Amino acid sequence: MCGTLKKLLTSALVLAQPDVTKPFDVYCDASGNGFGCVLMQEGRVIAYASRQLRKHEVNYPTHDLELAAVVHALKIWRHYLLSNTCHIYTDHKSLKYILT
Repeated sequence: MCGTLKKLLTSALVLAQPDVTKPFDVYCDASGNGFGCVLMQEGRVIAYASRQLRKHEVNYPTHDLELAAVVHALKIWRHYLLSNTCHIYTDHKSLKYILT
């Protein structure tokens, strides 16, 4: 397994060029230290983004951090997402109703 993963990471392109005619997928997750996001299209990674939590954000409830991760992703990739369809994926069920 480890050999296969190593081969894939070293032989394939890590980031793909976006196609603005196709929909994007945004995956977001937050933790007690920070949050991360991945912009994908047709199963290929277009971009990664992450940042540490600020001092005041450390005390935020989980649903606020998860939503902050989504907002962060939408802000930094807005030039791709404004005129396109995008699907947002998060593992926090309470955001399901906010994002619909």
